[in-house]
Amino acid sequence: MNPVSAPQPVTELWQGAPHPLGATWDGEGVNFALYSRHAQKVELCLFDETGRREVQRIALRERTDFVWHGYLPQARPGLLYGYRVHGAYQPEKGHRFNPHKLLLDPYAQSIVGHIRWSDADFGYAIGNKRDDLSLDRRDSAGGMPRCQVIDGAFSWGEDRHPHFACNERVIYEMHVRGYTRRHPDVPPGLQGTFTGLTTPQVVDHLKSLGVTTIELLPVQAFVDDRALVQRGLANYWGYNTVGFFAPDPRLAAGNAVDEFKTMVKTLHSAGLEVILDVVYNHTGEGNEHGPTLCMRGIDNHSYYRLAEDPRFCADFTGCGNTLDLRNPRVLQLVVDSLRYWVTEMHVDGFRFDLATALARASPGFDPLSNFFAVLRQDPVLSPRLLIAEPWDLGEGGYQVGRFPPGWGEWNDQYRDTMRAYWKGDDGLIGDFARRLTGSSDLFAPNERGPCASVNFVTAHDGFTLADLVSYNEKHNEANGEDNRDGIDRNVSWNCGVEGPTDDPEVVGLRERQKRNLLATLLLSQGVPMLLAGDEVGRTQGGNNNAYCQDNEINWLDWNWDDARWRLLNFTKMMIGLRRAHPILRRRDFFRGVVVDEARARKDVTWLKPDGHEMTPEEWEKDFARCLGMRLYGELLPETDERGRPLHDSSFLVLFNAHHDLIAFQLPDARDGAHWRTEVDTAFETGKAPQDAASPQGDYPLQGRSLVVLREEPAKTP
Repeated sequence: MNPVSAPQPVTELWQGAPHPLGATWDGEGVNFALYSRHAQKVELCLFDETGRREVQRIALRERTDFVWHGYLPQARPGLLYGYRVHGAYQPEKGHRFNPHKLLLDPYAQSIVGHIRWSDADFGYAIGNKRDDLSLDRRDSAGGMPRCQVIDGAFSWGEDRHPHFACNERVIYEMHVRGYTRRHPDVPPGLQGTFTGLTTPQVVDHLKSLGVTTIELLPVQAFVDDRALVQRGLANYWGYNTVGFFAPDPRLAAGNAVDEFKTMVKTLHSAGLEVILDVVYNHTGEGNEHGPTLCMRGIDNHSYYRLAEDPRFCADFTGCGNTLDLRNPRVLQLVVDSLRYWVTEMHVDGFRFDLATALARASPGFDPLSNFFAVLRQDPVLSPRLLIAEPWDLGEGGYQVGRFPPGWGEWNDQYRDTMRAYWKGDDGLIGDFARRLTGSSDLFAPNERGPCASVNFVTAHDGFTLADLVSYNEKHNEANGEDNRDGIDRNVSWNCGVEGPTDDPEVVGLRERQKRNLLATLLLSQGVPMLLAGDEVGRTQGGNNNAYCQDNEINWLDWNWDDARWRLLNFTKMMIGLRRAHPILRRRDFFRGVVVDEARARKDVTWLKPDGHEMTPEEWEKDFARCLGMRLYGELLPETDERGRPLHDSSFLVLFNAHHDLIAFQLPDARDGAHWRTEVDTAFETGKAPQDAASPQGDYPLQGRSLVVLREEPAKTP
């Protein structure tokens, strides 16, 4: 813990050092260092233990390589502080210094309190079209959070990063607050916090589900947009960062740093990885009309990309501003933050929001950018899991498949194809097969394997799985924007009725569609990502942009009926099947060639409903919605971790997105073996009745269903 001690008036200010940046307790005193190339003066502001009273301002006299620094031998952990930075207020030249604004330290490891919005939080006088050219002289300290010096000591014990090969991972995307906010076994004061995730019942659910990797939506300190607060809403998702080193205090019951570390240690003990969704492409300060909270007031010209007219921000993110990683000091800020979360907080990797913006040169995306080069050579970061959201909102921002080797990428083409196929759209059979087998068309040209594709059907942004099969249209009225926000193209199908219904046929079809989508995801080559709550049918009531809803719309309901229990058990079964069979999670792409000359078996064979192999003409038929995939597992081109050849069962997977039953002719099994039904989504449990477990001849493939058959060898006497 970090005891708060009332600061005493400083009698000594030592030179200190320009490294490391931030406020660093060394056991005797605290070193403060802040980068600002264009500042004329930097003042360190100290506050009493309540944070309400500013007790002292100290001008940092030393400046080394544009880093302002000083050492306070009397300072201790718990000290609350901020900065005031003096310089030119010349927006037309990109400078927006304003010493009347209290600023957060970009390297602060703890942030206390939250912003209380007022006009004083803006560096300019709000009023007219050219208002950002006028300096505002109101003091913002009264509504600003405080930075806090911490002692980072923590008893990690034998904590280690869990080890998973890339093809072993099943990612589970989760919001810290929403996951346990309604959990009946989490004590009320801990619901929705880091500590809430350490509750044994929560950990047991994650372990029994079979996922390997917990991906947390943004936990770095963020601000709620003023416009949202005025509407009684919040920036629930957290993609509005202002503190790249500090866990957000709203996600903790007490000390956020220690609680986060305890959470990671607990999840590691359960064999689970923890990765963070991180937002380094922009900050919560918005565009040139946004507030002055941190980097804008420290050195707007250095930290942000500016337009040709430097009065304006260059916006590749759709959020008003873009961090300028072309500046080595800003790149250092990002990399230092990443290292901190690995070395001090023990996280196992990162998913980078709008990652294209991080690798933009002038101005296009550069796959050889300094950002990629630095991470590739860094001994701390290069072994960690790195996943890109491979697009941004700027010109040329869509870069799926073009990130360097070693990176995983969110594959939105997988998402859209799988949704459209099970919806029943025409002309998708070829693209469906490509996405199912790892999207080699996207990743093989860059010499990457199936693990480069992070496959998902749903994510935090958009419909949940239950809503995907229950709504044709978005229903975002609760967001207060007259349903204008959120995307209009959801590639969803309500199965005949918009929203909730008691019609048993519609309900049954929706449950089957959920099973189809989950099974397809977990049978696909690549790395599957499951949205938390989809395994129990979580709904957002048709809201496909619930970023601002800190309420029951987003919070997971842990009271499950029979249908939700069945879906949960089905999901566990599919994850277990994937884990047990390496043929379902290869590290290399299928090649569609003969791998067993003696039996004339290809590694993958695509079959028509008549049991014969697909011809080139068949792939072009718009009406085709039924397909068989035969996987030969006897001779895998891979080895286990000890270098031994891998052998597996052979599988036949049948897909039918048509509404009618199709009698699918089963190919002959080898050498007296027979086919055994492992999965049939036409049944509520996903399991065929015992008397249908060993089919022969035609398989009655029900409309809108998926079947998995395993080749079972003949029993020896």
